[in-house]
Amino acid sequence: MSESEWTKILGWPGYRVYRSEINEGAKTLRLWVRRKRGNRKLECSGCGRKINEMAEVYEREVRDLPWSEYRTTVVIELYRVCCPDCGIKAEKVALLPSKAPFSKRFEEAVGQACESAPVRRVARQFGLAASTVRAIDLRYLERWAQGRRRPALRQMGVDEIYLGKKQKFLTVVTNLETGEPLWFGRERKKETLDEFFEKRLSAFQRSAIRAACVDMWEPFRQSLEQWVPECRIVYDKFHILQHASQAVDEVRRAEFFRKGGAARDLVRGKRWLLLSSWLNLDRGKRRQLNTLFAFNRRILKAYLLKESLSQLWNYTYEGAMLRYLQSWINQLRWQRLKPMEKLARMLLDHLEGILNYCRTKVPMGVIEAVNGNIKALLRRGRGYRDMNYLLLKAQRLAATKTEFLVLQKAA
Repeated sequence: MSESEWTKILGWPGYRVYRSEINEGAKTLRLWVRRKRGNRKLECSGCGRKINEMAEVYEREVRDLPWSEYRTTVVIELYRVCCPDCGIKAEKVALLPSKAPFSKRFEEAVGQACESAPVRRVARQFGLAASTVRAIDLRYLERWAQGRRRPALRQMGVDEIYLGKKQKFLTVVTNLETGEPLWFGRERKKETLDEFFEKRLSAFQRSAIRAACVDMWEPFRQSLEQWVPECRIVYDKFHILQHASQAVDEVRRAEFFRKGGAARDLVRGKRWLLLSSWLNLDRGKRRQLNTLFAFNRRILKAYLLKESLSQLWNYTYEGAMLRYLQSWINQLRWQRLKPMEKLARMLLDHLEGILNYCRTKVPMGVIEAVNGNIKALLRRGRGYRDMNYLLLKAQRLAATKTEFLVLQKAA
């Protein structure tokens, strides 16, 4: 095959192949390339300045995409330039984005493979070490992040993810409008969220935030009131319903120890049924709950109160939501359900943040969706030491999913 045909197959703009070598036994292909005759625009890799003076010529080997069964290596002829500001520097080549011995399109192929497969599987596929694949994936994600436009932050969500006994919690700040994480912080203290507002956002960006969806964790509320006092705090529906499920579980435990004999056997093993929504249960599980409710009225009342509380967020008018909450609290009279009474006091203490949902609608499910994506990445990667790497992975996952949905609707 002639050099011109190799040049067309290689497809590197501005470069031509002047020598090739094929090893059929080792299944390798080596191509020697240099600049074309008209391609003499040199650029300093340090400052990006256009340079005319060349200091030295050298060769560099990089791995490119494989051709069929052949592992391809490209030996490219490069120049060192004399920059007035930086001194002797290697020229900047768009096809070689880093000092690593890989071409740009090879790193893009590795990075795209890491989006849908674990690092170890990608390493076996390309014949690389797992640490090398992680480094390539990180460079690929950093180039992607630098080339994209970041949307404005008007509605934010703050939540935490439990990582384990050693690492404890990971605070996640999310843009609710785009559905992608913005920042990760260690622990879940007030100082953690203060770091995000102080170091990651300017005063103008903080003033643009209109609403924040958080759970009822006091340090988060204090940080929001300090840095974004004009922002409306909306308490997350799913965390409130989680407190309601915990109250039902406390009633179940109290009834288990209060009852005895056959009644105790009837209560045993019904925890996950009571924590599930009635709409998500099949006929057999509903029959088990009906049998339990027939013998224990307190558990029935607690379960009905928990199920009816979720209707609170169906109201769009503040007064109607307040009246429904008041009627829900009135149902607790003479019921002797201490955990539910404790839940009612907690709702009244955080009433302003609950009513703010009628004033500013925020997509509450976005936070749980982002947390689910992060947990899936942690399971697939078996943990991450570099939080910036994990953040870029989560942002890329959210962005690609958003683009897919847009194309699906347009079609």
